[in-house]
Amino acid sequence: MSHVLSLIFAPGFFGSGPVQVALVTGGIVAIVSGIVGTFAVLRGQSYAGHALADISVTGGSGSFLVGISPLWGFVGISVLAAAVMDMIGVQRPRGRDLATGIVRGAGLGLAALFLYWDATYTSTTGATITILFGSMFTISSSVIPVVVLLSLAAIGIVATLYRPLLLSSVSADLAYVRGVSVRLAGALCLTAVALAVALSALTIGAILSTALLVGPAATALRLTNKPGLVMIWAAIIGLAATWLGVLLAFDSFYWPPARQGWPVSFFVVALVFAFYLLAQLPALIRARRA
Repeated sequence: MSHVLSLIFAPGFFGSGPVQVALVTGGIVAIVSGIVGTFAVLRGQSYAGHALADISVTGGSGSFLVGISPLWGFVGISVLAAAVMDMIGVQRPRGRDLATGIVRGAGLGLAALFLYWDATYTSTTGATITILFGSMFTISSSVIPVVVLLSLAAIGIVATLYRPLLLSSVSADLAYVRGVSVRLAGALCLTAVALAVALSALTIGAILSTALLVGPAATALRLTNKPGLVMIWAAIIGLAATWLGVLLAFDSFYWPPARQGWPVSFFVVALVFAFYLLAQLPALIRARRA
């Protein structure tokens, strides 16, 4: 048994401080992303989440310029962008696309400028790679309390507005007739999406953060159509992809060529995609038999 475990877990895996922080932080973020991502998919806000992920590059690159944690930059710019998108008109499909395109374009323009300044005027090494693709093994343990608080805020929004969000996801008009403040519910949901995107940007990078937001939820919807179960499955799938990604990234340091290692973000995204493909198999098998 110990021989089998040694083949799976490279020496020093459980005793490594960076690994422990990565497992805790990545696990929390994966659960939050799965829960919030369920409503992002149900409400057709996957593209909005992708835009917020792109815009979060602006906050991350700006944080390096002023010398603060990238998490604050990710959160600040994502929440601000969500507010602007809602003010422009994200609650309607046509206004949603317009708002998303305008805010995303402006954010990416600023991101390009800040990344240029990071590379030319600061002594920070690897800032661009960290912002775009994450570096889970370099996350400081001091960030964990902040991650927990932001995660509780995002989950709290979803838990408080669970029924109104479900109703407005099915029919905004019906929700309005039933007394639901559709605009307020949509704005708060988009805020939760912004928080989830910012948190996942910290772990797997701003460019890839949508994978944790959309992938597990989309996979869970292939397994069940009950919203409560979808959230549970999405959280489990995201957690499994993240923890397995950390394990494989750590083990990869012992793969040839030795001591090179592969990024955690690659494994996480690849596993999320693999889980999504596996979830398609039952439907494909039934279609062939029909």
